[in-house]
Amino acid sequence: MDDARRVFEEMSHRDVIVWNLMIRGYCKIGNVEMGLSLFRQMGERSVVSWNTMISCLAQSGRYMEALGFFREMWYEGFEPDEATVVTMLPVCAHLGEVDIGRWVHSYVESSGLYNDFVSVGNALVDFYCKCAELKKAFEVFMDMPRKNVVSWNAMISGLAFNGNGELDWVEMFDEMTNHEGTSPNDATFLAILACCVHAGLVQRGRDFFASMVTNYHVKPKLEHYGCMIDLLSRSGCVKEAYDLIQTMPMKPNAAIWGALLSACRTYGEMELVERAVKELINLEPRNSGHYVLLSNIYAERGNWSGVEEVRMLMKENRINKTMGQSIVG
Repeated sequence: MDDARRVFEEMSHRDVIVWNLMIRGYCKIGNVEMGLSLFRQMGERSVVSWNTMISCLAQSGRYMEALGFFREMWYEGFEPDEATVVTMLPVCAHLGEVDIGRWVHSYVESSGLYNDFVSVGNALVDFYCKCAELKKAFEVFMDMPRKNVVSWNAMISGLAFNGNGELDWVEMFDEMTNHEGTSPNDATFLAILACCVHAGLVQRGRDFFASMVTNYHVKPKLEHYGCMIDLLSRSGCVKEAYDLIQTMPMKPNAAIWGALLSACRTYGEMELVERAVKELINLEPRNSGHYVLLSNIYAERGNWSGVEEVRMLMKENRINKTMGQSIVG
């Protein structure tokens, strides 16, 4: 950005497009304050200028400021477009500003954006689902002139996570697969498997996971394996979860081994506890808690040579025991 800023400063004439590009560049590298500074210096702004700053603030977790910019944009006479709406509805959901979200909805209908952009309908469905207004979400979904896989995914997730019952979201999935031109993708199955974890539906999860490749030719990613291992682990199917880890085509991450470890301790699978902790030490060598846990496991078994090995490993890696944790001896 330094070179771009140098060129920008040397320009004799800077139109709104150039200003927008500079603001977007700073926002992209996470320098929100510089983006804000440039925005305030602009003599002429466009809807794109406002959208860039609102999006930047939202992505940085500065939701109240994003909402403030949205209000300021409106007061200054700029009409929100599709990009504004798609950014602001998640902000409203996050802040619990249901009334503002409803106002955005009414604006969408009066402006014609609802009919022109499927992304706007998707954002509305997602907004109402996150605000637990499923009836309204379903009305929007059914009224959408066009739907894509994102529309179906939003509705399926909303039904499941708002506790609307297994049949509702399973029926929605079945309806989706029968809908001409729409096939479930990896995001669909991630939502479905997360629903199964949420509801403790082990066999449903197994069936959906198996159908990904066999019926829909969707290759499972790390996140799908993570959901399945979490589901199996929480349900006490610890050895099945471990076997699935062994067959993964990619390297398991710390979250996966952590899920297995928690289940092993809950269900008394102490042999697998040791394996899981060792894997976590390899993945997170700076986490003192893993070393302490492994040392305590060895101590409970009377394996004092193992305890000493862990001590030496901590010393070699310069790991200090965290306050409040216990280590034998």
